[in-house]
Amino acid sequence: MTEKPARVVDAHVHLWDPANKDWYPYLAKASEEGGETGMFRKFDAETYRAESARWNVEKFVNVAAATGPNSVEETLELDRNAGEQGGPTAIIGGLPPADTVGESIALLDRQMQAPRFRGVRPMGPLSDPVPPEEVLAALRDRRLVFELMAHPDQLAAAAARLEAFDDLTVVVEHTGWPRTNTEEERVLWRTGIAALAGLGDHVVCKLSGLSMPFGTMAPGVVRPWLEYALEMFGAARCMFASNFPVDSAAGSFDDLYTTFNTVTSELDVGARERLFAATAERVYRI
Repeated sequence: MTEKPARVVDAHVHLWDPANKDWYPYLAKASEEGGETGMFRKFDAETYRAESARWNVEKFVNVAAATGPNSVEETLELDRNAGEQGGPTAIIGGLPPADTVGESIALLDRQMQAPRFRGVRPMGPLSDPVPPEEVLAALRDRRLVFELMAHPDQLAAAAARLEAFDDLTVVVEHTGWPRTNTEEERVLWRTGIAALAGLGDHVVCKLSGLSMPFGTMAPGVVRPWLEYALEMFGAARCMFASNFPVDSAAGSFDDLYTTFNTVTSELDVGARERLFAATAERVYRI
């Protein structure tokens, strides 16, 4: 068995409480219908620490999950409570839909009141996963990260939109977010991942979220996706993340990180350190 990494920095966690129906209506409804299991349960820093205890998690990044403008308030509340509750170390906030560019930038500035705030992901169903150029410029000027939430059929177009922003840190969420484990999806995905990787060192890939569409954490299933992303981006531009509690529907934290450990068993110590910790530290400045 491959020795575990010396330390872990988890680049994608969701702390939430389904009891807050205004912020997480999709969790509350599912909890009422199916019980508090998998992602449909209260997940706080204490729960996260207990479930990840075997992997020496030094730091973790919370990613916005509250709906619409609530994602901005989520950033501020998590930051206020982080010291007392033991995390998160950094926060990716929300970029909810807005009527004007000015309103979007104001939402960025409001979240900048939180010292742990590091960037945003778009919130809500979007036909275009990349915000207007003025918003991208505002993120760049504030040294904030833009997290790209896009499926394989959107990746190449997103890369084209982002090409002019070679000084903006872009994180491709959930390994490019494939929806199925089919050859057709893989062809689309490979093209998009290659296009994003080709933009340069400022674009990195978060190796996470594959358990959502695939329903498993088995190394044999996720290995081809992880290895191609690593081939395109390199270990210095990739980082592992749990996406817990969402991915807990398919297995435990230990199951997931054992898979990450297995898939990267033949890499050298330096590459594994970057994947499990150092890339996330650099990207999120923690």
